[in-house]
Amino acid sequence: MGFTDTRFNVNLSILFTELPLLERPAAARAAGFTAVELWWPWTDAPVPEQPELDALRDALRDAGTALTGLNFYAGQLPGPDRGALSLPGEESARFRANVPVAVAFGRSLGCTTFNALYGNRVEGVDPAEQDALALENLAFAARAVGADGTLLIEALNAPESPRCPIVSAPKAVEVVDAVNAATGLGNARFLMDLYHLSMNGEDLDEVIDRYTGRTAHVQIADNPGRGAPGTGDLDLAGLLARLRKNGYDGYVGLEYKPGDGPSAGAFGWLPAPLRAAH
Repeated sequence: MGFTDTRFNVNLSILFTELPLLERPAAARAAGFTAVELWWPWTDAPVPEQPELDALRDALRDAGTALTGLNFYAGQLPGPDRGALSLPGEESARFRANVPVAVAFGRSLGCTTFNALYGNRVEGVDPAEQDALALENLAFAARAVGADGTLLIEALNAPESPRCPIVSAPKAVEVVDAVNAATGLGNARFLMDLYHLSMNGEDLDEVIDRYTGRTAHVQIADNPGRGAPGTGDLDLAGLLARLRKNGYDGYVGLEYKPGDGPSAGAFGWLPAPLRAAH
């Protein structure tokens, strides 16, 4: 299927989840990958105890896997939540408490790219109130990440996330622009998840041509099914080639379901020599 010019990382929050968290980096490395990304691993703890942070840091270092992307606290993910930063009250406070912890943890491993999931609409709350809170919290996160880092804004998909308002590439980029205008830092960028955008029925070639220059990270899974490349109908090799032609040279995150077997068996589509980051 090609992919010779693509730098991949593995999302350890959807792959290798049959293993305990601290065993996943070594499993990814054994499968040939040297770069990984993570959703916030502690869904009930935006501010974990220091030994938990230290143990995960050690596991990543010992495995020889670079952390190249990290989500901020997003509530129960996987689960019903789609982020915390636009939710008034306790969840918003938990997001803000998490930001400096996540940034410090990521930077201790050389990671400067952080994904901030927007969150669902809340029944009985004015959407304008949520959007104002979201912008305030995203600006807070962008300043914490700093001008030498990147804050990612991701579009999800409406069929699977019907209460999330960020479900198209143009809407996500609109939020990116609002954050950059609010901070003046210019460090907010688009996370282009080709699976989510395909689920929305967006023209992926058009999205790539229009937004590659605004994109700092790409994630893939095939559709239908959110499985490995080749299990669905998307021409992922062609789409990634189009991204490269448009100037994208960043990481492509493997954020797909491994299927019925162990995750280590879900990479047959990618020859082993192409798995290590290059």
